[in-house]
Amino acid sequence: MLCWKDPSLREIVESVCREIARQGGRAWVVGGGVRDSILGLPADEADLEVYGLSAEALENLLGRRFFVETVGRCFAVFKVHHWPLSFSLPRRETKRGLGHKEFEVVGDPFMAFREAATRRDFTINAMMEDPLTGERLDFFGGERDLRARCLRAVSERFLEDPLRVLRGMQFAARFVLTADAETLALAGRMTLEGMAGERVFEEWKKLLLKGVSLSAGLEFLRQAGWSRFYPELHALIGCAQEPDWHPEGDVWTHTLHCLDAFARERTGNAEEDLIVGLAVLCHDLGKPGTTFEEGGRIRSRGHCVAGAEPTRTLLERLAVPPSIVEAVVPLVVEHLRPRMLFTEGAGDAAIRRLASRVGRLDRLARVARADFLGRPPMMGPVCPETEWLLGRARAMDLEDHAPRPIVMGRHLLALGLKPGPNFKPLLEACYRAQLDGEFHDEAGGVAYCRRLLAGGDRRPSSAAEE
Repeated sequence: MLCWKDPSLREIVESVCREIARQGGRAWVVGGGVRDSILGLPADEADLEVYGLSAEALENLLGRRFFVETVGRCFAVFKVHHWPLSFSLPRRETKRGLGHKEFEVVGDPFMAFREAATRRDFTINAMMEDPLTGERLDFFGGERDLRARCLRAVSERFLEDPLRVLRGMQFAARFVLTADAETLALAGRMTLEGMAGERVFEEWKKLLLKGVSLSAGLEFLRQAGWSRFYPELHALIGCAQEPDWHPEGDVWTHTLHCLDAFARERTGNAEEDLIVGLAVLCHDLGKPGTTFEEGGRIRSRGHCVAGAEPTRTLLERLAVPPSIVEAVVPLVVEHLRPRMLFTEGAGDAAIRRLASRVGRLDRLARVARADFLGRPPMMGPVCPETEWLLGRARAMDLEDHAPRPIVMGRHLLALGLKPGPNFKPLLEACYRAQLDGEFHDEAGGVAYCRRLLAGGDRRPSSAAEE
């Protein structure tokens, strides 16, 4: 029987299904709800497919109990407001052009159950269960595949929608699945084919936020031949590393280990986990362009800074929002800095400067820790550099934000300056001095600014330090 997270949701589903049955129809829970129940995961939402009732009859029935939003009159999907519920008719889909949206879709409440299941992507998502009787329909061996941890396409109709390859990636990661040869061959025949950017981003986001074994997801992508569509990642395959420091193998293998380490320590804060996960994914993208052999050793000098450009291009391919990109890039550029500062025994000024560059030291510490743990069997669970950095950051109240400028425009106005082109370099000079520890409070900042204006200290400069 279906497993529900919220008893109230189960009661509503069963009540609506009984009303549908009284009117001569039958409702089935489809897709993820059945799959998750087999895995013992309680459902917190439900998608139901309704047979035997017209779209109008179903809409009227639901409208008497809920406020519903209708998505597409021709194929009738009804989303229930205030509840994680949707009801739909079985759908006939005909491919009409390129892209995920280029289908002609028509609802057909009298379609045969097996025919309706055939349009689904993978066997694990093609099962149906009656929430009233517990009867389960599994025409393609989805339960068998799920228990065998096998990801298998339902049919050659898989080829109709390239987004299914990225869905396969995140399913492989979430449920630790390995695709069969035929599914990999089907995926290999497909291309990106004009997929909508927002849909691409959603699948990658699910990979990072829900994946248990992110390595399984990316290995599916590689085995399907789809890593070639992400050249920044593809370049990691076979990129050698110094064995004494990276016994695990090439940069691709290292990145997969890092991602799995990240997944084991997600916080549950979706925004923070997404930013850190993307930074872990991208942290060594600079290595293919900087790796060389010197004296029998493999070096990748400057790979942190070199990683900025491929990080931006990859995240653009993934349709990552610009605000997230701007948070990720500094983490990539600075991902080795915690180790360097720890080794050097750096002082407060260096930590303040680092915090100003990355925005949040707690994010950087998570990226550095994943990097540290991504070298099995070399490293244990304790990462001294990140523990040191976080301890220092907490003591300085800089764990989750950059140092806030003490000297502001209002202080310059109070000193008698008029707004103009000198404001910015003067404020920047004051901020750099603050990071260097020249002053720690407002009075000290104003005094420092007076000295600058009087020529008694170094003059303002717009050149960035460090």
